[in-house]
Amino acid sequence: MPANLKILIVEDNRTNLMLMEMLVRQVPECDVVTYDCPSDVVRDLGSLAFDIALIDYQMPSMNGIELITAIRAVNAFADKPLVMVTADHDAVTRLNAIRAGAVEFLHKPIEPVEFKARIANLARLVDVQRKLADKAEWLRSEVDKATVELRRREEEIINRLTRAAGYKDRETGAHTLRMARYSGLLARALGLPEDLCRDIQLAAPMHDIGKVGIRDDVLLKNGPLSAAEREHINQHTSIGGAILDGSVCDLLRLAADIAVSHHERWDGTGYPAGLKAEQIPLPGRIAAVADVFDALTTARPYKAAWSVDRAFEYLRSESGRQFDPACVAAFERCRDQVVEVMCACPDPDIDERDVA
Repeated sequence: MPANLKILIVEDNRTNLMLMEMLVRQVPECDVVTYDCPSDVVRDLGSLAFDIALIDYQMPSMNGIELITAIRAVNAFADKPLVMVTADHDAVTRLNAIRAGAVEFLHKPIEPVEFKARIANLARLVDVQRKLADKAEWLRSEVDKATVELRRREEEIINRLTRAAGYKDRETGAHTLRMARYSGLLARALGLPEDLCRDIQLAAPMHDIGKVGIRDDVLLKNGPLSAAEREHINQHTSIGGAILDGSVCDLLRLAADIAVSHHERWDGTGYPAGLKAEQIPLPGRIAAVADVFDALTTARPYKAAWSVDRAFEYLRSESGRQFDPACVAAFERCRDQVVEVMCACPDPDIDERDVA
């Protein structure tokens, strides 16, 4: 059951105060809070709660317009109906009361029938406002639930596409997990908004999705690649961008940026577009550092894993050439967390990693 409306009455004349309180109590589903001193109302504004206020104009220490001004200054009362009760018919006084925030006037001497009818009308309006506010809150809640569910489905799509690409590539699931976490750490070290950091971490595993379009004899080749084979495998960035491009999903659009740009180089000699410096999308610059670092520190059939020291030394040597200098510096700042990720997400069947 909804709570009764609370009517605030501020009137210094005890007779008028008692009369108005009696009349308000005759209006269904209305409770009363009374004050005979406006200064006490101002004192209690921080804890006071009401739905409608009836405020006398002529009062000691503070008139009704001044009290309305003080009440309107409190955010919680910005939209509450404030009614001026006055025997003054002066147009200037009424105009000033309206400017201060009064929405209605009641005349003295109080006429009981009219008084109760006016209060009942205001109570109905406030009740409708309450119900609309409740409905709006319910709608916000439903939208939030739908947004969470939509996001969950988007993340599931990302995870399943990443898993599908893994069946074609030798890279382990641990690689994509580490690379994603490195990307998230780096994004946070750069001071990016947390929502964007989380999205970059979620989208980063899609960086090599385009390898599903590369021939097996090239992708799975153990020996050195010929120039033609290298040119073919380099097409995985464009293929990945084409797979993910044009989505209405923000997360997939971000993944598309990463897929197509993570092999661009800061000096403009990368591929597929030869973008240079800040022409390269920042998520792609972040993923480039994370991807190369993990490739260097991971053992493969054709190479041993590099130590963390050696890998960071390589990143520094390529800062300003292959990599965004700001990304390299930020990645160094989170070195301890990077090592924690390495230890927490080892490749299968590898017992030890050199993290000296």
